[in-house]
Amino acid sequence: MTPWRSQAFRAEAIAGGGSAGVITNAVATAAALHKHTPDAPPVFTLGHLAHLTDVHYRFLRQVVERQDPERYRRFRILKRTSGAGGAPRYRIICVPDPRLMRVQRWINANVLALGHVHKASTAFKAGDNIVAAAGVHCDAKWMIKIDILNFFESVSEQSVYHVFRGLGYQPLISFELARLCTRRGESSNARRGKRWAHSVGHAKRITNYHSSVLGHLPQGAPTSPMLANLAMKGFDEAVSRLADTYDLSYTRYADDLTLSSLGLFDRSRAQTIVSEVYDQLRCWGFRPNLAKTLIVPPGARKVVLGLLVDRQVPRLTKAFRARMRRHLYFLSHPQHGPVKHAAALGFASVYGLRNHVSGLIAYAQQVDANFAADAWGKFDAIVWP
Repeated sequence: MTPWRSQAFRAEAIAGGGSAGVITNAVATAAALHKHTPDAPPVFTLGHLAHLTDVHYRFLRQVVERQDPERYRRFRILKRTSGAGGAPRYRIICVPDPRLMRVQRWINANVLALGHVHKASTAFKAGDNIVAAAGVHCDAKWMIKIDILNFFESVSEQSVYHVFRGLGYQPLISFELARLCTRRGESSNARRGKRWAHSVGHAKRITNYHSSVLGHLPQGAPTSPMLANLAMKGFDEAVSRLADTYDLSYTRYADDLTLSSLGLFDRSRAQTIVSEVYDQLRCWGFRPNLAKTLIVPPGARKVVLGLLVDRQVPRLTKAFRARMRRHLYFLSHPQHGPVKHAAALGFASVYGLRNHVSGLIAYAQQVDANFAADAWGKFDAIVWP
């Protein structure tokens, strides 16, 4: 995208018959934006965004107004980790309407890519990988692991609004951008009656913008990962200060929080830290997944992001290797094959299973190139329908 220049904008606006007052206000708005984010493209109105993204204004207005129909297609995918008793666990994915996807991709590439997340955040930005994220905790003596419950769904449209305001956008367009990047949540006691839009600049005078239910980030939208990281920046700062106080290393990979110690530590201190992190989560509108909180003492098996970190470099676990071999065995066996294996695992299609297995191999490739090369060879030999 061509960088925005006030001189070029003013000349083009004058040539197009724009009024001097409107042009002056637009240039001042852009200058205010660039004090916060120097390279951010100005977005003056929803109509201007429609022009920038080549998506019809009426459609954008309907999305911002939360008008039916639903703008996301929902489906589930199998998680890498199983539930109790080995039962499969699924993640709900929400794929935006193609027109909304186009707008979100523009926002992600031209606006959110300019945001700065906390250094403890190790997912979703260029250069991030699980090996580096897990490697921070290699050889740790003690480890604390905390998982955030319903991570993306816990980031509200109000938090997203504050992300855009923090980048320097004006209140009304920040509200509209937040609506375009969030999905109307299910009605619940926690979400019902959140009429915060009434106090957001001119939105309080646009009655069609009022909604009785607060929206949230949809998992599957291209904007959601970076928006979640930016919304979590204050939380990461608070937990990093806590970690420094106790001489701990802290990383967050999406909803997975890990704190570790190389030195003297004890369980009582670990429990105190867990309690303090819980307090921070609640302050920022999140809830811990209590069943997944772990305090791992010296001598116990330590796994971060699915990788063993008990040595100087992260390694694949035996369970992961066995699972990978099992997939490849059933997929290539003439009496089983992709169709039966997909049905046995509860996949809606063979295509979904193929993507799942190729994703596992890609994950392994970051950690163990030789193991992944062997797996790719067997994967490529499978007869897919």
